Amino acid sequence: MKTCDICNKNFTQNSSLVVHRRVHTGEKPYSCDQCEKTFSSNSDLTKHKRVHTGEKPFSCDQCEKTFTTSSSLTMHKRIHSGEKPYKCDQCEKYFSQNTSLIYHKRIHTGEKPYSCDQCGKTFSSNSDLTKHKRVHTGEKPFSCDQCEKTFKQSGELTLHKRVHTSEKPYSCELCDKHYTSSSDLSKHKKSVKHLKMIKRRINTVPTSVSINFIECEEVYIKEEIKEEVFVEDPLSIQMRADNIEENIKQEIEDPLSCQQNYDEDRIDTIDIVHHKIEI
Repeated sequence: MKTCDICNKNFTQNSSLVVHRRVHTGEKPYSCDQCEKTFSSNSDLTKHKRVHTGEKPFSCDQCEKTFTTSSSLTMHKRIHSGEKPYKCDQCEKYFSQNTSLIYHKRIHTGEKPYSCDQCGKTFSSNSDLTKHKRVHTGEKPFSCDQCEKTFKQSGELTLHKRVHTSEKPYSCELCDKHYTSSSDLSKHKKSVKHLKMIKRRINTVPTSVSINFIECEEVYIKEEIKEEVFVEDPLSIQMRADNIEENIKQEIEDPLSCQQNYDEDRIDTIDIVHHKIEI
C-alpha cells in the first residue's frame, strides 16, 4: 500500500500515487498538441483529445447516445434508471453524480473556492469560473454549423439552433402556446394577456348544476369555490377548475343515486323540489 505524505491517501499502485501527488504540486506534464492545454495524467490527455477528434466510443444501449468517456456513460444511464445514489446530509436531496452533490453542498456552506484572477469574483464550481472568464477574454468557442455564429456557452448555441429548426419545446398548459426557451415561457406566464385568460377560465367554471332524477325528487346542488386565487400560480388554478368541473360531472353520472346522503360540509345548498326542471 502506497500512502501520500501530504494528505495520507492510500493507493495500491505507485503509479497512481505519482499521478495523485500532482494534485498537490499542480504539475501537468502532458500537453495537447492542438490547443496546448495541459493535464496531470496521460489518460486525461487521451480523453481531452476526443474533444478535437469528435470520437465518442461509449454508447448507451437504451437510447444509442454516445460519450467520450465511460464515466460519462455511467452517469447518463442514471437518467434511464432514475438512480440517485448521492444524498445530501443536510437537506436529504439526492443526486445522480457525486460532483453535483459537492456543488450542491456549497449552497449550505456558502463556499466559493474558485476565483477570477482578473476581477476577484468567486464561484462555487470551476465550470462557472470558466464561463465567467469569457466575459474578460471575449472567447466564443461554440459555433453554429449552419450560420457560423459563435457563442460563449453551449446552452446559448442550443437555443440559437432552434432559430434554424423552428423547434419550440416549451409549451403553456393553459393556452397551448409554444416557446423556444423556458425563460420565454416564464415571461409569457407573467404577461397580462395570460393572467386575463386565467381569469376568464375561472369565470367559466360552473357554480351550479340542476340534476334531473328518474321518477323521484330533484336535487339542486350548488358548488362554490372557497379557496383564495393566487395569480402567480396559474397551473394550480386551472387544475382546481378542472377538478370542480369533473366532480360535478360525477354527481350526475348516476341519476338513481338520489337516495345517498350528501355531506353537508361539502355541498353548500341542497334544495328538494317537487317539479321537473330541465338541465
